[in-house]
Amino acid sequence: MRKRKTWFIIADGGRARFVERDEQGAYRTISSFVSTELKASSRDLATERPGRVHESATTARHAIEPKTDPKEAAKEDFVRYVADQVQSEQENFDDLVLVAPPRVLGQLRETLAKSVADAVTWDLAKDLTKVPDHELSEHLSKP
Repeated sequence: MRKRKTWFIIADGGRARFVERDEQGAYRTISSFVSTELKASSRDLATERPGRVHESATTARHAIEPKTDPKEAAKEDFVRYVADQVQSEQENFDDLVLVAPPRVLGQLRETLAKSVADAVTWDLAKDLTKVPDHELSEHLSKP
């Protein structure tokens, strides 16, 4: 009988990595992703100047504020990308653990396909994206 394989998805709005635990209990990064827009400013992410509207009572004109901040939209796009990557790797794991800051964790849960979401055994609302593999064991002890 094959031992169940657990993957840990450690992510934030701009970085993600897939980590597995080997037979000796050591954590090892399988793959990692970094958003190309991680360091870009909101101004650089906007493709063009915002639209303008005329004031109805005067001749004044005002810029229309975008409904979402371009940086937040880029983070949401990255979370969707990570969810797609997890789904494409679904045959490589049996159980899944999600580790991300609370907001990203919620977005990731909402974005995962049902078949992948069913494999989630637990989650941890913490940002561990910059924690090296050899230090993960002290953070990832199951509650």
